[in-house]
Amino acid sequence: MNASLMSLELWVIVLGVVLMLADFLVAPERRRFLAYLAIATLGALLITNLGDATTGTAFHGAFVEDTLAIFFKRFFLIAAMLVLFMSLEFSDRIAGGISEYYSLIAFALSGMLFAASANDFAMLFVSVELITITFYVLTSFQRSRLVSLEAGVKYLILGALSSAFLVFGIALVWGTTGQLNFTELARVAAQFETNKIFLIGVLFVLVGLGFKIAAFPFQIWVPDVYQGAPTPSTAFLAVGSKAAGFVLLLRVLFTALPDVAKHWADLLIVISGITILYGNLCALPQRNLRRLLGYSSISHAGYLLLGVAALSITGQAALLYYLAGYLFTVVAAFLVICVMMRHLDSEDISGLAGLNQRSPLLATTLTLAMVSLAGIPPMAGFFGKFLLLKAVIQQGAINHNHGYYCLAFTALAGVVISLYYYFGVIRAIYWSKNVPDLSPIPLSGSVKFAACVCIAGMFWIGLFPSVVLNLATEAAKALAL
Repeated sequence: MNASLMSLELWVIVLGVVLMLADFLVAPERRRFLAYLAIATLGALLITNLGDATTGTAFHGAFVEDTLAIFFKRFFLIAAMLVLFMSLEFSDRIAGGISEYYSLIAFALSGMLFAASANDFAMLFVSVELITITFYVLTSFQRSRLVSLEAGVKYLILGALSSAFLVFGIALVWGTTGQLNFTELARVAAQFETNKIFLIGVLFVLVGLGFKIAAFPFQIWVPDVYQGAPTPSTAFLAVGSKAAGFVLLLRVLFTALPDVAKHWADLLIVISGITILYGNLCALPQRNLRRLLGYSSISHAGYLLLGVAALSITGQAALLYYLAGYLFTVVAAFLVICVMMRHLDSEDISGLAGLNQRSPLLATTLTLAMVSLAGIPPMAGFFGKFLLLKAVIQQGAINHNHGYYCLAFTALAGVVISLYYYFGVIRAIYWSKNVPDLSPIPLSGSVKFAACVCIAGMFWIGLFPSVVLNLATEAAKALAL
């Protein structure tokens, strides 16, 4: 069965178990430093994975290790390491066992790693549930805060609903085709293109995955969960869970159902455009920084869907490149929020007043994050949006489909709208008139390191895009095999 291909996932699960057991073995005052053990272990796994990785399949093709899986596994490992650095800053605000919190991050990571290699609907469902159930706990981990419990309950109810759609859709697809494996399904899917039960099953699967990526109209959980969940949980949800949803969406549409995806281009165009407009328009009146980033996350799901709607390797590569830049950008923003919330009783944007004087590093980090999210050069977000728009316009010219041009115009309109609220954050940092407190904000070494890594990542991916873009292109080619 070539089960050795799953060694990375197994090591991460072992790490999660060790961190959980450490809660009984390590003195309470030392448990927060277990994060360094987790970071070192994940760093070692990442370095090992940077070499020439072995490709192949396991468990009768249900698990696949290809360039796409390798790209996303590196992505998830980096995201988990940065979130663990952030959790060090947050550890004293979590009531209960912090080692349990670290172990849940490891278990969520293992689900993401399995999702990257899912080549079967059974594997897809198990990986989605492992991620989702773990986040049920991570979002409500601050049991003493009512808003955190509320976030966990909302995520639980809507997550369970999306899981119901997902499993029902899988059942309908299997019932009509008799196939769960994506490779086998691709060989017979064309025969069922007019089968209504089969198409309804595919639609239900997309509904379930739409919840994971926060695409319209399955995005209603995002603002409340982003506002109530612990900051490291929100960051991991915004980056890791969203990326897991997209890798599964790519597998389903372009590995399992490529013939069906070609006929659903208009649906993907509409969903992408509405998601972009909804996220940006709803973000305009927001004063709570977490909710603003929640609606921003919805709009970025729409931008990422540009790469899916393009139905081309160019679009898929642009999507992967955009995700790479999005990783460092979003973690940078939530890292600043995590530190600032230690010194403020409010999450209002006005609380950022004087941040440039209180902590130049935090001010610079959040400013660059907003610039990148807005898509301003030379940051990673600019080139990512450019590649996505280019892929959409190219596809419009090839297929003579004016819907692609409308989608490109919508995306550009979304960028213009977003400038208002992103630069509203920057204005609050540097040009607020009322600055009630100018006391310096002390920063730990872990925060400084994580902030510098995020800044370097945003600049490197934006200024030297060829390395990541080449990796993204090679990863996207796995979908065409």
